[in-house]
Amino acid sequence: MSDKKYSIMFVCTGNTCRSPMAEGALKKLLEKENPGPYEVFSSGTAGASGYPATSYAREAAKMWDIDLTGHASQQLTETLIDKADLILAMSPEHLEAVLDLLPEAAQKTFLFKNFPENDPVGEAVEDPIGQELSKYNEVFLEIGEYLGKNLPEFVKRIKESNNA
Repeated sequence: MSDKKYSIMFVCTGNTCRSPMAEGALKKLLEKENPGPYEVFSSGTAGASGYPATSYAREAAKMWDIDLTGHASQQLTETLIDKADLILAMSPEHLEAVLDLLPEAAQKTFLFKNFPENDPVGEAVEDPIGQELSKYNEVFLEIGEYLGKNLPEFVKRIKESNNA
């Protein structure tokens, strides 16, 4: 049995809206499942490091009693890609950015809305930056819907990894 945690990384642009909301939501969903050791984190393709989640992202996440106040953005790096067992990109551009940095990550990198199908062509999760709270709420609910739909797949992957 491995003592390495199964790592899931979400990637968006600035790592202050979509990916922190997805990170928080998946952590909340997995808490109830107790699949074994895992880690969920996020990064951004164009963001600087150390920025908090936007106030509207924090507000939207409260719908599920998720507290994003401790979030600090981090730049997508080869090290983070290497560390992740599963990478979920919020848009085709984010997926491309991951593969530009580390082409060998293709098998573990998915477009968020296409997961668990590994098709790089598809629809992005809309970036709510600069928009009203209602748009953040809409994006958060959409992220939650996809995560909920795919929760059995996440749990299966974590359990398989822990039994490897």
